[in-house]
Formats: sequence, C-alpha cells, structure tokens
Amino acid sequence: MSTDQAAPACRKVEVLTLDVGGDLGELARVRAWARAELGDVSEAGLTDTILVLDELVSNALRHGERPRQVRLLRRPGRLRIEVDDAATAPAAPRPPSGTGGRGLALIDACTTAWGQEHRDDGKTVWAELDLAESNVSGDTADPPFPSRRAG
Repeated sequence: MSTDQAAPACRKVEVLTLDVGGDLGELARVRAWARAELGDVSEAGLTDTILVLDELVSNALRHGERPRQVRLLRRPGRLRIEVDDAATAPAAPRPPSGTGGRGLALIDACTTAWGQEHRDDGKTVWAELDLAESNVSGDTADPPFPSRRAG
C-alpha cells in the first residue's frame, strides 16, 4: 500500500494503492483499507464508495487474472476507483442470474461515470464518484419502507 501525489490541472490528486491477492477473502481487507483511508468521507459517500469498490474488486477476482491492484484517486469532492487485472477480456455486462450479472448495472447506478482501459498486459476498470453528493445513499425523496408488524 502506498500514497503518491500527482497534480493534473493545478489540483493535487492523492493516489492510494493496494495490491490484491487471489481469493474472495480479499474483499474484507479491501473494504477495511478503504474505510481507514477514507475516514473523512461522509457516511453516504463512503457507503457508495464501498459498494462500487466491492463490485469492481469482486469482478476482478472472479473474472480477472493476477496481478490485481486497486487505486483510489482523490481530489476535493471527487473519487476515482481503479482496479487493474491481467486479463485482456473486457468487462462486459451479462444477463442477471442467481449467481450474479448485476454488478456493472449497479456500478452504473452509483457513479457519475465508469469505463475501462485496455492494455496488452490487462485492463483497468474505473468508476468515478461525486463525494459532495451521494448518488444512491443518504437522503432521498422516497419514503422509507414501511415497517413489518408481527401478527
């Protein structure tokens, strides 16, 4: 894990990196790392971030190849999540089933933008979040679900 500084367009971007192993047990470690690194983010923003991060990393673990790495690129009010893996096949939606197929649609609903960059040695799937306004969490115009009463 490391922290680097980059400065595109006069704004400093904080870059946090984490190498990811090869099994689904890594998801808990990635979530804990992100929560620790993003402790100053609102709860709604953090909820969205963890949800998107979890989907991107689980896709890389299920469908990608080693090596895998996660990067969080922060600048005021914005976060970009990047997940690298060595598989060259593009990330593509698949029909929903009992075993998955909803991840990329969920990422699309929770982010301001997402996409992928392909290289000869793999790909990076990325997603951007507006931390100033949560995309799906926090206050909404919808009323809460009615409570279930016993009996």
